[in-house]
Amino acid sequence: MTRIFIVVGEDSGDALGAALVEGLRALEPGAEIAGLAGPKMQALGLESLFPMSELSVMGLAEVLPKYPHLRRRMLQTVEAVLETRPDVLITIDAPDFSLRVAKRVRAADPGIRIVHYVAPSVWAWRPKRAVKMAQMVDQVLALLPFEPPYMEAAGMRCDFVGHPITTAPQASGADCAALRADLGIGDAPLLLALPGSRKGEVTRLGQVFGESLRQMQAARPDVQIILPMAPAVTDLVRDLTADWPGPLHLLDPAEDPDGGRKRAAFGAADLALAASGTVSLELAAADTPMVIAYDMAWLTRIMLRRMLLVDTVTLVNLVSDSRAVPEFLAENCQPKLIAPALLDLLDEPQTQREAARLTMERLGRGGEAPGLRAARAVLDGLKRA
Repeated sequence: MTRIFIVVGEDSGDALGAALVEGLRALEPGAEIAGLAGPKMQALGLESLFPMSELSVMGLAEVLPKYPHLRRRMLQTVEAVLETRPDVLITIDAPDFSLRVAKRVRAADPGIRIVHYVAPSVWAWRPKRAVKMAQMVDQVLALLPFEPPYMEAAGMRCDFVGHPITTAPQASGADCAALRADLGIGDAPLLLALPGSRKGEVTRLGQVFGESLRQMQAARPDVQIILPMAPAVTDLVRDLTADWPGPLHLLDPAEDPDGGRKRAAFGAADLALAASGTVSLELAAADTPMVIAYDMAWLTRIMLRRMLLVDTVTLVNLVSDSRAVPEFLAENCQPKLIAPALLDLLDEPQTQREAARLTMERLGRGGEAPGLRAARAVLDGLKRA
């Protein structure tokens, strides 16, 4: 009987872990699975070592006061792994926590196979992370198709298992039409504004987005704007968009508990202006063309300029091996550059739609579910070890 211990530290890892558990149970029903689980994994019957939410802190100021407690939880997790002595330990994302666990487990018991789910973005910056990881990790499960060679060069087995965005639910045509009717948008061109989900980025981007849209609407006054607000920044978004051009439709997450209206907004929009991040894949999955804009603190600008190894940070561009998505970063995050790109995209979206379809195809859409592929890779790695 295969014994498996899974460690997750954040919501995105919990979603990956839940799909992985379902895949493992489908392929090996008798497997014993234990670990540190989030709500989605617990809904499948797993008991968590302690509440995953205790690990959900971000930023130096938040981490420092809680460091002693976080360290105790890390040592508790290591102890639980060593007591269980599983055939395989699977750590999922959250590298600051999970790789510390992996390092101590490897030092105490080298016989336990260790798999890490979600490859670090060494193709973008800090490539030496892969070499350090190889000291404690046997196998990596990658979300992006171009990542395996980087991990393999460092000495780890790496399997591309597909990206979860390929199985995420999408709004139907009826859902999109219903949202447009409900908001009185009709057939007007609709722009989806996505200035981010964190206070810092929304504060930096709010004025730039607003002025970009104002300049765009000077040429296309028929364009309407929709903005699904993130839960943590609803009040801030209301304040920052008070002088944005209209018509502006703000979607309150409190009135959208299942996310259906947000999905419909993604599907109904003709184009999007979005902050940089994985949201580009959500937009590609919804077949919504986009312009990416992002700014950061001056020190971060300098550091990224020195560290960045790629000429684009947008995943759609990287996966499709194109530069179809215009991006305006750092000093180029200016309305006078962004507004013309939005107008061009509204007139000619087809090239980007082709890149989005290629991206989804390369990420695994239409193939075996990522959770099942990940489970198959884990079990195959055990067999070959």
